[in-house]
Amino acid sequence: MTEETTTAPEAATEAPNEPKFTVQRIYLKDLSYETPQGAEGFQKQWQPKVNQDLNTSTSKIEEGLFEVALRVTITVTDGDDTIYLVEVEQAGLFTATGFSDQQLAQVLNTTCPSMLFPYAREVIDNVLVKGCFPPLMIPPINFDALFASAVQRAQANAAKESETSDDTTH
Repeated sequence: MTEETTTAPEAATEAPNEPKFTVQRIYLKDLSYETPQGAEGFQKQWQPKVNQDLNTSTSKIEEGLFEVALRVTITVTDGDDTIYLVEVEQAGLFTATGFSDQQLAQVLNTTCPSMLFPYAREVIDNVLVKGCFPPLMIPPINFDALFASAVQRAQANAAKESETSDDTTH
């Protein structure tokens, strides 16, 4: 018992330096749904083509508090005709402290969107069903792989920029 009480104050002094991550709130920030053809779209047989677009944004609200927003846009077309378009922006407030810049970037660009994505999928599914369309089974997304790819592209672009500037200075 004595050892437990002597180590507890030491642990308390180390706690402020340890990374902390919490979800404050997850909310629907924006929703748009269109069926440009209206009832006419239900009258014909179509061969749908599904296009999915994904985008994330991060805003620092205050020290250690961030809003991360995941925008998912689904456009279903038949040839040149748009059958429907759904755009969902699912957002969350996240507290993240004690991380290095690299760790913080990883958390905000992978962990947060991974948490938001199931909510966005559910909103899209609900809207489509209410619009009298079949549910759309959006596959899972590996945000870690997307982030790693983006970092590699940024490093490659920086290397090209460096080579270009070195070539022009000689």
